[in-house]
Amino acid sequence: MRNEPEGDTVMADRMAAVLAAQRAAIMAELPVPVAVRRDRLQRAVALLVDQAEPIAVALSDDFGHRSREQTLLTDVLGAIRALKHAARHAARWARPERRRLDFPLGLLGARAWVAWQPKGVVGIIAPWNFPIQLAFAPLAGAFAAGNRAMLKMSEYVPATTALLEQAVPRYFAEDELTVFGGGPEAGQAFAALPFDHLLFTGATGIGRHILHAAADNLTPVTLELGGKSPAIIGRSADIARAAERIAMGKLLNAGQICLAPDYLLVPEEGEDAVVAGLAAAAARLYPTMRANPDYTAVVNSRHFDRLNNWVADAREKGATVEVINPAGKDFAGSNGTRMPLHIIRGATDEMTVMQQEIFGPVLPIRRYRAIDDAIAEVNARPRPLGLYYFGEDAGEQQTVLDRTISGGVTLNDVIFHTAMEDLPFGGIGPSGMGSYHGIDGFRTFSHAKAVYRQPRLDVAKLAGFKPPYGAATRRAIARELKR
Repeated sequence: MRNEPEGDTVMADRMAAVLAAQRAAIMAELPVPVAVRRDRLQRAVALLVDQAEPIAVALSDDFGHRSREQTLLTDVLGAIRALKHAARHAARWARPERRRLDFPLGLLGARAWVAWQPKGVVGIIAPWNFPIQLAFAPLAGAFAAGNRAMLKMSEYVPATTALLEQAVPRYFAEDELTVFGGGPEAGQAFAALPFDHLLFTGATGIGRHILHAAADNLTPVTLELGGKSPAIIGRSADIARAAERIAMGKLLNAGQICLAPDYLLVPEEGEDAVVAGLAAAAARLYPTMRANPDYTAVVNSRHFDRLNNWVADAREKGATVEVINPAGKDFAGSNGTRMPLHIIRGATDEMTVMQQEIFGPVLPIRRYRAIDDAIAEVNARPRPLGLYYFGEDAGEQQTVLDRTISGGVTLNDVIFHTAMEDLPFGGIGPSGMGSYHGIDGFRTFSHAKAVYRQPRLDVAKLAGFKPPYGAATRRAIARELKR
């Protein structure tokens, strides 16, 4: 058996110690006042506001280049919106929820309600693609529910992790919120801790390992995974508008988004118009890409090589690859990892780009004859995190909604359903389990404790539940024993 490096052992011991301290602190604190929950949410907002510019610099360093404005709009402001939404609504969410009683108990003075209690200590494993948003947005629900939390950041964003490790202790005590970095061994140790709830955002394959690790502790888990999110362009769609919105979603963060449109399904006669629309839209959004401060690089050489290998695989297997490079710059000689949009025409199931989640600026196109064929193709693949439909045909739109199953849907655009705090965000099957955002996040990180208060009357005797059984018992049985 391989000996674990000393550094990993020390980190694993520290993780266990922090978990024990946080659990002791919350048990001493119960019940957690709403004012305390709001204060933690507001301190998290203050951290992000104060550190916004350093975060943008750190993430650009981690990516090789990442758009400052993109980081502020998506990572920082996206997280702040979630935290502020939770702070506004935490008091309402936390109110006990009255429940109805079965007849005749409600007539006799009994009461029943659900009390929303914090689960305890929440573990959050954040990915590298939007590390701030995908750490602090779940934290909004965890803090609103009254929990303490531990964050595990990705080893792919060391500068961002180092910044948080220095900044978080200035806003939070260690037994409220703690940040951990480290590589795969640290991640394994983190997932194996007996949290009261564990949320993981990342790849489906790693999600399976997380679920196995959590099972040993019977830790409830929320998995936010990914998959191949399709975009269906209907015959009634405005092609130019659809192409621009797809291009914007696909090129944001250079396609390194779990909800990025992964492949297009287009009417067989409309492929040329869609490709032309995508090329025109990309040129408007990013007139140049190699040195454009608005365009983000692929996160590292490993993922850059992976994407180029997949494009080569598609070309070798018969696809036509159209590179959308408006300024005609030579990317090969740039010594960087920026990558223009690659459209894969004639994509087939034998190509890797149609077998794996792409997570980059590569977009396969598939043609269909009838909408039923497009729906059948979606349903033949694992259930995706997101699904997108473009078109003005209300009947066709409803058919797509009714006959496909996905984590969420945006109609006539992409990705935006995840930006709505009042909508649950989550996958289904291989794209995830459970959800968060808004009240759904509050409930994910809360224990719904059933409470029943019996009146002074002897309800069991009146209802015929108490021996010796007699006429009241027979009446109760006859009342319920019906079809």
